[in-house]
Amino acid sequence: MPYKPLTILMADDDWEDMELMEDALADVEPTAVLHKVESGTAAINYLKAQPDAELPCLIILDYNMPELKGSDVLALIRKDHRYKNIPKVILSTSNTKAYIDECMHNGATEYFVKPHSFEDLSKIAKRMLDFCDNTAN
Repeated sequence: MPYKPLTILMADDDWEDMELMEDALADVEPTAVLHKVESGTAAINYLKAQPDAELPCLIILDYNMPELKGSDVLALIRKDHRYKNIPKVILSTSNTKAYIDECMHNGATEYFVKPHSFEDLSKIAKRMLDFCDNTAN
C-alpha cells in the first residue's frame, strides 16, 4: 500500500496562528498536509465535501471564531458518524475552565492553550500528531 501523508484540518480566524501551526507540524512531521480554513462554517463545509477516504486524521479548531466557535463545530460534527473516530482538538488563547468543559463535553479529544514559544508549539504539535498516529489505518 502506498504511503499516504497525514492530512489535518485546521480552522482558525487568525492566519498567522495557522501558519505557525503549519510550521510546527512540519517540524515534527515534514510530510503532514495542513488544510487551513478561516471559520467554523468553512471547516464543516470542507468536511462535508471530502469522501470518507479523504477525511483528515485530525481536526484542530480555535475556540473563538466568527460564525461558529470551535465548540459549536464540535457539537455539529458530533452528530455525524463519519467524524466519530477523528480526534478533534481545540487550540485557543483562552484557558477559561467553562470553555474547556464546554469543548470536552462537545467531543474534543484535548484542549490546548496557545503557547508563547515556537518550541512549546512544536511540543503541542507532536502531541496532536500522536492522536493522528493512533487512528491511522
